[in-house]
Amino acid sequence: QVQLVESGGGLVQAGGSLRLSCAASGRTFSLYRMGWFRQAPGKERELVAAIRWGGGNTAYADSVKGRFIISRDNAKNTVYLQMNSLKPEDTAVYSCAAKGSGSSDYDYWGQGTQVTVSS
Repeated sequence: QVQLVESGGGLVQAGGSLRLSCAASGRTFSLYRMGWFRQAPGKERELVAAIRWGGGNTAYADSVKGRFIISRDNAKNTVYLQMNSLKPEDTAVYSCAAKGSGSSDYDYWGQGTQVTVSS
């Protein structure tokens, strides 16, 4: 099993920045890819950014390209989402997820953290 714990959400004004963290523990050696998802009220869950567990091979939703950066710290087993130039439409619950080797779906999920961007 793998446990994921997010932190770093909060309230920020439009144009501001936040950094989310996702700390992984447990059988992390089995992981292949990490992703940050978000879900706003009344909307479907959206994959915002993803990165290979070993680093590299990043991908971003068009809505956040150029503003968000996903990265990871190997020593800390932590994945980050640096969010810049935040907009009110970025308001959502952000969750990190992990995909195991050989899996087509994200198998493990964190509890989520609220990000609210005020105009």
